[in-house]
Amino acid sequence: MSFNRAKTLPSSALGSLAQDVSLPADATDTISAVSWSPVANHLAASSWDGKVRIYDVDASTGAARPAALITTDGPLLDCDWAKDGTMVVAAGVDKQCHVLHAATGQQAAIGAHDSPVRSVRFVEVPGANGVPIIASGSWDKTVRFWDLRQRDALAAVACYDRVYSMDSKARLLVVATAERHIHLFDLQNPTSIARTLESPLRNQTKAVAAFPDGTGWATASIEGRCGISAVDEAEASSINFTFRCHRDAPDLQQVTKVWSVNDVRFHPTQASVFATAGSDGTFHFWDRVAHSRLRGYPAVGAPITATAFNRDGSFYAYAVGYDWSRGCAGNSPEIQTRLVLHPVTAEDTSPRRK
Repeated sequence: MSFNRAKTLPSSALGSLAQDVSLPADATDTISAVSWSPVANHLAASSWDGKVRIYDVDASTGAARPAALITTDGPLLDCDWAKDGTMVVAAGVDKQCHVLHAATGQQAAIGAHDSPVRSVRFVEVPGANGVPIIASGSWDKTVRFWDLRQRDALAAVACYDRVYSMDSKARLLVVATAERHIHLFDLQNPTSIARTLESPLRNQTKAVAAFPDGTGWATASIEGRCGISAVDEAEASSINFTFRCHRDAPDLQQVTKVWSVNDVRFHPTQASVFATAGSDGTFHFWDRVAHSRLRGYPAVGAPITATAFNRDGSFYAYAVGYDWSRGCAGNSPEIQTRLVLHPVTAEDTSPRRK
């Protein structure tokens, strides 16, 4: 199915970028991931330049100042905050997970994979008694779990293929791999995969995002399409669907440009609302229950590579830069890496009046 089959959004559904605020532009390469602290307006952004920059954001103005920095020896592909906001973990091409203690500025490398680490998440494992546990997914086709107090992994779980994306909420850890496999972990028993299924989308998975309550997830792909899925198979008939997005209107030759959906994220307090962002440089807010597009925004001039809502959903951060979707030929010095804050409005998250 498709949300809003019209070729263009009604003007009333198009938002303005006038209030969006650009943060200090000091990343020298594409931003791979952004993550907000669960307890404060602190924003972490990992980059292909091997650094994670952490910003302290003023909630009233959106202005930000650099607060901390992680430096590594290779491109970083993902980052995440601990549930209590005390630590940031990042990982990438050097095959390790790097942890920064926000209060002290101390940095340490923990754990190692046999290939680059594509995704990392702090996960809530029942029975861990509050001890921070990190899950890391790698191109070595494993997901590994780490206790910061130990040198070796708590567990290493074999996946069907290379890990491309990963997310976790409540007891759910959802892992997307190459060849369109989706692994679901119940964190009550993290040492084994609870269920494996095929992506509902026909082409390569770009990103996955868990529902805020962990009862389902969204899948985004390179084909300008997104899917919503329930964890409980009994609810699949009422929840599961796919839809087209991030596609241009047909040109005079009736050719439609289809863009990669680079990221998908759920609003933290309005569980049915989520946002997608793509290589077309646009981002859109949707309602998965009402099956409707709530609001779209015009292109920002370059691909959007990563996004995240802050803890109360009042800010939506998006990174702008080259995503290599068109190879070396598509890169240009004119494409600047930027990190931008969008103040989320009521119109972004509320159904439109008919």
